Amino acid sequence: MDFKEKIEEIVEKLKSDKTAAEDFKKDPVKAVEKLLGVDLPDDAIEKIVDGVKAKVSLDRLGDAAGDIKDKLKKLF
Repeated sequence: MDFKEKIEEIVEKLKSDKTAAEDFKKDPVKAVEKLLGVDLPDDAIEKIVDGVKAKVSLDRLGDAAGDIKDKLKKLF
């Protein structure tokens, strides 16, 4: 299984589906299993959940950095 590919797939689904995103916040393991549509071993699901959380955090950090960059441009 290509974990990186699955993580990207789930992150895109979470971005486009607010219900899925809320489900992920409440119970990440259950939400990932539902989004993938397969029952995986717990260790595999945990790796994917951790990867999704990391990717979402990085995306938010990138968005925040972009906002700061735009605000700085306006100052100068």
